[in-house]
Amino acid sequence: MAGLDFIFMLTRHDRTVPEAIDHVATALDTGIRHIGFKDIGLPFAELRTIQRLIKAGGAASYLEVVSLDRASEIASVRAAIDLGVDHLLGGTHVEDVAPLLRGSGIRYYPFAGRISGHPSILEGTVAEIAHSARAIAAWDGVHGLDLLAYRSRTDVDVLIAAVCAATEKPVLVAGSIERPEQIEAVRRSGAAGFTIGTAALEGRFPASGSTLRAQLDAIIACR
Repeated sequence: MAGLDFIFMLTRHDRTVPEAIDHVATALDTGIRHIGFKDIGLPFAELRTIQRLIKAGGAASYLEVVSLDRASEIASVRAAIDLGVDHLLGGTHVEDVAPLLRGSGIRYYPFAGRISGHPSILEGTVAEIAHSARAIAAWDGVHGLDLLAYRSRTDVDVLIAAVCAATEKPVLVAGSIERPEQIEAVRRSGAAGFTIGTAALEGRFPASGSTLRAQLDAIIACR
């Protein structure tokens, strides 16, 4: 598949869904090769099964951090290391996380900007978020940025373009993408990829049907 990286998240409302193991097979069957989950919602043993199935299917795995407090974030990082995921998305405590990931082989994409609440909201102006992105991307051990663009109160096109211009490292747009025009905006703005979970799992993306397979096929076609 060419174009933007589409990371299918096995999550609804920032929690890994109970049916996640079954959904891995559907995603792999559509040709998706980027699949993510969160460390909230399922027992660790099931997360380990998800990770094993993703890797057995030839896909890259992503764990996205949900918790904002330092202790919970570090616990998520240790879970990512234990599971052996390929990418760690999100989180805000770069100064604590980057050293823990050193030597793990995990590629790290922390959040740009100021994050609050659950589900997470991106706060601040475009200039403030871009300034944060530049500073965070400069850290050794940071491979890219996780940008909650559609959970901000800014002009999203301007925001994504500003963050992409602030660093040469890849930017992944996460959260609340549910329409083809949003994917096109991500493409225009220069981001490397995007995540979709809830919209596909709830059948909200414009498609030939509400089944997960129909949803994923429609999203892939937008890339």
